[in-house]
Amino acid sequence: MKIRTLDDRVVVQPLDAEETTAGGIVLPGSAQEKPQRGTVLAVGPGKLLDSGARADLSVVIGDEVIYGKYGGSDIEIDGEEYKILRESEILAKVVND
Repeated sequence: MKIRTLDDRVVVQPLDAEETTAGGIVLPGSAQEKPQRGTVLAVGPGKLLDSGARADLSVVIGDEVIYGKYGGSDIEIDGEEYKILRESEILAKVVND
């Protein structure tokens, strides 16, 4: 199944939750926090401006992003979990320099 997002919405596949702490303690599934990082899989054409033009998005497919803990909508497709966010709900892009 393919997803085509609308306006300034972005589809993100969350990264796996950390299974161990920095000290090496293994966390059970119930204690693992939901990840707030993910990879962008699809982007919409951009928000429609009053002039009729579309605003460019700051993220592209393949970017790793950080988003708010309770932002967006969680969906499940073919057993995989995804998150649909507005571009404004994305807090930052991860840059590996």
